[in-house]
Amino acid sequence: MPGASKQKVQVRLAGFGGQGIILAGYILGKAAAIFEKRHAVLTQSYGPEARGGACSADVVISDVPIHYPKVSTPDILAAMSEEAFHTYSHGLARGGVLLTDSVLVQLDEQLEGVEIRSFPATRLAEQLGRRIVANMVMLGFLTGVTGAVSPDAMREAIKSTVPAGTVELNLKAFDQGLEQAKQGGAEGAGASTAD
Repeated sequence: MPGASKQKVQVRLAGFGGQGIILAGYILGKAAAIFEKRHAVLTQSYGPEARGGACSADVVISDVPIHYPKVSTPDILAAMSEEAFHTYSHGLARGGVLLTDSVLVQLDEQLEGVEIRSFPATRLAEQLGRRIVANMVMLGFLTGVTGAVSPDAMREAIKSTVPAGTVELNLKAFDQGLEQAKQGGAEGAGASTAD
């Protein structure tokens, strides 16, 4: 996906309440719209539970005006829970990219025509001292693997969105994910594409 035409990309971030999925979607859309001067739309879905319920953030990013704001067939899916993987992975576009947190998602089935990248987002966040920044680790990985937005735009969006006292931690988490993308993921779970 890096180097591909950026005319339009549909991204779905999914996990459970308390992981910062909606915030991650907001930051991704803000990076595209404010700091890259592109068009972006965010829609969100979450269960009635405050924490632990399923949630998703869908972001459409385009170089031209967006006429339909919903993600119909995601090009990119970042699954940060087992339920998110099973609920959304089969809806990915052919040639799409599936990103998973290998700490929380067991890849127990084959997906045809999809690039799969797994890495331990939650473990990397824990190493930084705060499990809650796993969403920023995932955003860094997504940025590095897909090129959907630039790292600089993402950093600016993070700096202008998260609480002032957490900026440094969130940027470190983002950079951890970006570094993992450069290394191809971890735990021997680099790119794999089934045909």
